[in-house]
Amino acid sequence: MSNKTKQLYIETYGCQMNMADTEVVLSIMDGVGYKLTKEAAKADLIFVNTCSVRDNAELRVKQRVSELKTHKRNNPDVLIGVLGCMAERLRTELIDKNNVVDLVVGPDEYRKLPKMVNDAYAGQRGIAVKLSRVENYDDITPLRTEGISAWLSVTRGCDKFCTFCVVPFTRGRERSRTLKSVVDEVHKLSERGFKEVTLLGQNVNSYHDGEFDFPDLLSAVAKVDRTIRIRYATSHPQDMSDKLIEVMAEHSNICKYVHLPVQSGSNRILKLMNRTYTIEHYLGLLEKIKRAMPDVSFSTDIIAGFPTETDDDHRLTLDVMKQVKYDGAYMFKYSPRENTKAWEMGDDVVEEKKVERLNEIIALQEDISNELNRAAVGQTMEVLVERDSSRSSDDLMGRTDTNKKTLFPREDALVGEYRNVKIERATAHTLFGKLVQNVN
Repeated sequence: MSNKTKQLYIETYGCQMNMADTEVVLSIMDGVGYKLTKEAAKADLIFVNTCSVRDNAELRVKQRVSELKTHKRNNPDVLIGVLGCMAERLRTELIDKNNVVDLVVGPDEYRKLPKMVNDAYAGQRGIAVKLSRVENYDDITPLRTEGISAWLSVTRGCDKFCTFCVVPFTRGRERSRTLKSVVDEVHKLSERGFKEVTLLGQNVNSYHDGEFDFPDLLSAVAKVDRTIRIRYATSHPQDMSDKLIEVMAEHSNICKYVHLPVQSGSNRILKLMNRTYTIEHYLGLLEKIKRAMPDVSFSTDIIAGFPTETDDDHRLTLDVMKQVKYDGAYMFKYSPRENTKAWEMGDDVVEEKKVERLNEIIALQEDISNELNRAAVGQTMEVLVERDSSRSSDDLMGRTDTNKKTLFPREDALVGEYRNVKIERATAHTLFGKLVQNVN
């Protein structure tokens, strides 16, 4: 290659963890001279950071990798790499059966990227997908290019082994960063003017660095800068402790929003999923959280059509949704993944039935979200201004403490400010209002 500045283009698919990993990759590649470009056609190096949690995500990535052949034809020197969970799962297929891909790198091997890129330019296609029991990128400061919100991975991997989930196989076993490294990073974000931090992990509330647990971490992070909102995801009901609930209630800048996946309303299905809790335990936990934080909002994950799921099991899921009244939900058809225990159960719920059940779940959640948001009309809510609205340059978009998307006329508001907004109307997904004078 010439001495011109090398350009890196990266596309990220999947969860917030993948977004955080992309920032780690950007930091590593920035250290060897690569600068980010937003145009694939201008890139010397193209990375696709992938997700393997559901079959649909894999299909999208395979299609996208195929489309990138165009850039290879236009510039034979361009390198294409596939990173992340899908890289680990489909390493042979991506390299041996696809002459577009030059390197395949799993989520625990990103430190090897500079050498692998150099080797690829020398003609050596490479695979590095070994999982680690220790890698957590503790010493790498992610490269954040814009915005006021930051994602911080505090744990990697998972030890739960839910029968439907590939994460333990694609991201390895659970390990945690040190509390000090996370707090130091939040201090740096505070100095740069960030206003929201989300602590991430496949099962974030099982965090433990050998000395401190997740409530300790959450409390320490909240104390760094009281003007920074603190969120976290994703929780497992088994690890939502009384201590964690107390810490959330104690600190005003820890958002009163809990994403707590239920997956199914049927105890029989939960047992088959190896979720290690019952619906009774789950609902009791939510009641405990509500007592400590009456204005809390909940979101969840739900899977429709898990193996052997009956109409009665499905109705139990709808019953839980009606009882809890989630503000939002991530809702999916069951997607069998190789290597998981559920794969061995067989995919016996026919596709039409899966779609029918999923549509019922989505329709019910739309009604519930609409009802909850309409109840906010007339209230004044504090909103963190995040960005320009995608609908109109005259409007801004922000979120409430409880994670409700809110649109309002720009007036004198600026991105990064906390402003009071009086809600005038609402849909299932968005609140609409106008700025009111902030109360000092």
